[in-house]
Amino acid sequence: MTAKIAYDDVEVGAELPARTFPVTRATLVQYAGASGDFNPIHWNEKFAVEVGLPDVIAHGMFTMAEAIRVVTDWAGDPGAVVEYGVRFTKPVVVPNDDNGATIEVSGKVVAKLDDNTVRVDLTAMSAGQKVLGMSRAVVRLA
Repeated sequence: MTAKIAYDDVEVGAELPARTFPVTRATLVQYAGASGDFNPIHWNEKFAVEVGLPDVIAHGMFTMAEAIRVVTDWAGDPGAVVEYGVRFTKPVVVPNDDNGATIEVSGKVVAKLDDNTVRVDLTAMSAGQKVLGMSRAVVRLA
């Protein structure tokens, strides 16, 4: 696969389609099984509160993975992402109710680089707070 977006068709300032990702306690259990990360802060409310958290929180790597989906969906190829990094700024708190939490992600092309690559900056929010900082991806386009 190769990216479906052509480098020449992209302008600095272009906004990627925003997405909202639901997160429930069931989502966290599924992710824990797939990743092998069974830290009780991600599934045990009593433990999470005892260590100073407001409630169970989503895995940081899960949050990071959901955010990059905005880029991979836009590019049309997950392999087009050649670099990706974030800083974890706030946890995604996942209450034990029918709604859980949501992660709202938007992205913008902020630079055209060499070799048909662009830099995309992402904004990831949950409950009105920025949950990822310095969220940046370099993407090789067609």
